[in-house]
Amino acid sequence: MKIVVIPGDGIGPETMAVAIDVLQAVSQKFNLNLQLEHELAGHDSLKKHGATVTDALLNKVKNADGLMLGPMSTYDFKDEAKGEINPSKFFRKSLDLYANIRPARTYPGIPSKLGEFDVVVVRENTEGFYSDRNIESGGSEMLITPDVAISLRRITRSCCERIARSAFELAMTRGQHVTLVHKANVLKIGDGIFLEECHKVAKEFPTVRVDDVIVDAMMAHMVRNPQNFDVIVTTNMFGDILSDLTAELSGSLGLGGSLNAGKDHAMGQAAHGSAPDIAGKNIANPFSQVLSASQLLAWYGQKNNKEAFLKASAAIDRAVEEAIKTGRSTKDIGGHLGTQEVGQALLTLI
Repeated sequence: MKIVVIPGDGIGPETMAVAIDVLQAVSQKFNLNLQLEHELAGHDSLKKHGATVTDALLNKVKNADGLMLGPMSTYDFKDEAKGEINPSKFFRKSLDLYANIRPARTYPGIPSKLGEFDVVVVRENTEGFYSDRNIESGGSEMLITPDVAISLRRITRSCCERIARSAFELAMTRGQHVTLVHKANVLKIGDGIFLEECHKVAKEFPTVRVDDVIVDAMMAHMVRNPQNFDVIVTTNMFGDILSDLTAELSGSLGLGGSLNAGKDHAMGQAAHGSAPDIAGKNIANPFSQVLSASQLLAWYGQKNNKEAFLKASAAIDRAVEEAIKTGRSTKDIGGHLGTQEVGQALLTLI
């Protein structure tokens, strides 16, 4: 398996270094023959190439089997005409990575006021209210007058169908329960289409229990009884917000792995940002990046029917759980180790 590795900005090089060590460890243990090709994007690429991402980089990623993307300083990139392109958006759109898979679970060793839970948010990734990815060119957010702005949301049956299918296929490997999150009481047409397509797909999975919840009520349910849910599927913006909430409820956004997957390509990407205020201090939590690497291996294993990659993914997940359980973690989740030391601890547990 050939993986392009982009460390990213801020804390990205530190957390990605841990993920790389972990990938190399499981590659050796499970004979994966991983080939890691290191590339630049973000601020480093902007300095070297005049753009945060390039067509040459995209071609390399297309010819690889997967991409590991570190956190990017996306807030800094405002003018695409000056090469300031959001790398995450660029790859999601260019590779049609329509499913953002965001697991969130509690871990022994991190106190939880909500009890144990294990959920996955399956977020549509290519349309919705995101103005930079739902039309062919330009943006769908417009300033009509200095005091009037209009934002358009695109919802298509094809995108709803495929994200629903991703959720139901995932549920078959877990608790066979899917919750549809929407705002169809107000967004009657767009979320109405989303619900219709989800229920169509549900008919192909008769053993999966299905319910639907309005998004604001869902937030209340998650902070009250998160253990009542298994796989949650929703549209882009609702999923963006909900997945951050579920990760934080598990103990920290730094525990939230993230996979952006399409039909032919996938990108492991930490759920958090680049955190420039703590960059270089050896205190960043690397678990999100490591868990994202685990998801990428599992995706590849499932896609190509390669059991060794599934075993490697499971080994990474177990190592993370054991590290957290025994306090071998960063201070933000109650541990006492630095970023590099957490990485060294993980290698002893794989």
